[in-house]
Amino acid sequence: MDGTGGNRLKVAVVVGSTRGGRFGPVVAGWLLGRIGLRGDMDVDLVDLAATPLPTVLPAYGEPPAEEDVELLAAVTPRLAAADAFVIVTPEYNHSFPAPLKNALDWHHHQWHAKPVAFVSYGGISGGLRAVEQLRVVLAELHAVTIRNTVSFHNYGDKFDADGRAVDPGSEVAATAMLDQLAWWATALREAKTVHPYAA
Repeated sequence: MDGTGGNRLKVAVVVGSTRGGRFGPVVAGWLLGRIGLRGDMDVDLVDLAATPLPTVLPAYGEPPAEEDVELLAAVTPRLAAADAFVIVTPEYNHSFPAPLKNALDWHHHQWHAKPVAFVSYGGISGGLRAVEQLRVVLAELHAVTIRNTVSFHNYGDKFDADGRAVDPGSEVAATAMLDQLAWWATALREAKTVHPYAA
């Protein structure tokens, strides 16, 4: 990556929580700052609260209802254009939020042969149980999940009033995760130019 724009990776950061009073935008804002320090990535913030998707899926093999097409148009092309993803998720009842599952279910080939990293937050588990369940779902969607994650345990005291992470280790973890994401995104993008992915 030369940082000139021609080979920059398109990374979609997906904010999975839509709950009132959610903390996700704080975590996502911090992550965007970390990505902004790099010279190899352009970022697109896909906030599922700002771009709500339909909740009733069509019958298998059928197209979406006409009234759903506009809602999907605000998200689907952006996922398709991404070379890689970072999912920002809390943990609800040992799992991830329903709107995030809905977004995954509405899309299929948009995830194929693309890497996905995770930034999670929660109580004592730091959202890691949600991440482990997401790995299983994304494997079914032919995505490649990144081993390294960033997790904020008992997240309420992990950020200052300006949205900065107070533990420097979080920045180290984010750098390692994003380095892995960049490696996989580059490798998979180049592989698909040689031989299209067969799902």
